[in-house]
Amino acid sequence: MRKRGLASLAYFYCDFRENQKKDRRGLLTSLLFQLCDQSDSYASILSKFYAANHRGTQGPSDNLLKQCLEEMLRVPDQAPVYIILDALDECPKISPRLRVLGLLEDLVKLGLPNLHICVTSRPEPDIKHVLDPLCSHPVSIHGEKGQRQDIDDYISSVVRTDPMMQKWSAEDRQLVIDVLVRKAEGM
Repeated sequence: MRKRGLASLAYFYCDFRENQKKDRRGLLTSLLFQLCDQSDSYASILSKFYAANHRGTQGPSDNLLKQCLEEMLRVPDQAPVYIILDALDECPKISPRLRVLGLLEDLVKLGLPNLHICVTSRPEPDIKHVLDPLCSHPVSIHGEKGQRQDIDDYISSVVRTDPMMQKWSAEDRQLVIDVLVRKAEGM
């Protein structure tokens, strides 16, 4: 749909190992750049925003970045916008995650019919507390038997086919499989 211009898509993967991939600012800048590449209207809004912030010499605040994103999302007669936020639980628990959750809450509360947001995460209590009231179609695979079996099958396959691990005793290989499956906690 995106390739045919029937939708816009922006994807963000939270990664605790990369500073720009674990906070609100990184999320906002990524969404803005991805969306402006998919619509002339969005590109025009970002261009004006860039000029208003002294052509990049003055770093805008997170609130200004959020306002720019909201302006893009409110453009009339645009194709549906799909935002995918993957691995939200990878954001640090204290303030970075709270700010990302606050942003998601604000975006949902805009009530825009063309905006669709998909968030993936482990079911951390702070995340569930904010997202559960906002979700229109929650899906949980955490703890599902099929998911556990897929993890077990994958780990078993890797352990049994890895040339280095094949040198280990059968008991050691099974111990690795058992521990990894148990510690995976559905992920």
